[in-house]
Amino acid sequence: MRFRDRREAGRELAARLRQRQDEGALPDPVVLALPRGGVAVAAEVARALDAPLDVLVVRKIGAPFHEEYGVGAMAGDGVPLFDEDALRRLGLTESDLAPVVERERAELRRREQLYRRGRPAPDLRGRSVIVVDDGLATGSTARAALRSLRAQGPGRLLLAVPVGAPEGVAHMRAEADEVVCLHEPAAFMAVGQWYAEFDQLTDEDVLEALHQRQP
Repeated sequence: MRFRDRREAGRELAARLRQRQDEGALPDPVVLALPRGGVAVAAEVARALDAPLDVLVVRKIGAPFHEEYGVGAMAGDGVPLFDEDALRRLGLTESDLAPVVERERAELRRREQLYRRGRPAPDLRGRSVIVVDDGLATGSTARAALRSLRAQGPGRLLLAVPVGAPEGVAHMRAEADEVVCLHEPAAFMAVGQWYAEFDQLTDEDVLEALHQRQP
């Protein structure tokens, strides 16, 4: 099963979540996208649920010698969450990653300022918070996002993705009240392999999606 693009994936995910809403499982929903890739998916979800759309900026912490290899992640002002097993395998310590953390923290703040443009973060207390991304691999960024949001007192916390690695999805069930994942293919290598079109989104794409869902 491959999606044509993120919008198609978002519509299919939205249909599943709309069922949950009709069952009364999602009172007072707010949709939070993990930018950039999750925004195009989340926009379709927010539209179907008639819910506000916002973003939660999360940054992966990559190994110093291989940035694409994630060894942790951080969200908002929260402390970094490290994959202790990955650190042991690579012979790294948290101190070794201090320069990476500092760089990613600066990029996180840049994106938050750009995307919010002075808007305060939404008050999540008691609300149904639906975290949306375009896919789930190891779950390191999703875990950081969910733990950051849990501390804000949501009434219900969901993670919703069109596709995810079975192991990653299983791990997230301990972090969220509910995980909605349309497809969990056994031969999962990367999120992009499950999309025919998987272009990188830009800051402008994120801003346009947010503008369309602002009251």
